[in-house]
Amino acid sequence: QVQLVESGGGLVQAGGSLRLSCAASGSISSITAMGWYRQAPGKQREFVAVITGGGSRNYADSVKGRFTISKENGRTKNTVYLQMKSLKPEDTAVYYCQVDLFLKGEAWGQGTQVTVSS
Repeated sequence: QVQLVESGGGLVQAGGSLRLSCAASGSISSITAMGWYRQAPGKQREFVAVITGGGSRNYADSVKGRFTISKENGRTKNTVYLQMKSLKPEDTAVYYCQVDLFLKGEAWGQGTQVTVSS
């Protein structure tokens, strides 16, 4: 199993920046990709960004050029970051860390709230 702990959410004014972190522990050798999703009130959860084990990155069109995903691999912990810049009120959502696991499905974090005020 993989355990995910997120941090870094908060309240920020439009145009500001935040960095989210997600630390993965447990069976980290099974992780094939790490990513972020978000869910705004009344909306479905949507993809934000992903980074594969090989370092390939993909972003939702709505965040391209503003968000950057990166990761650090350790012996006992892998961490994925989401650097968010030029934040907009429409970026307000609960952000969830998600990892794909080789032959074991996926795991999700508990979510962290990001609120962007206008």
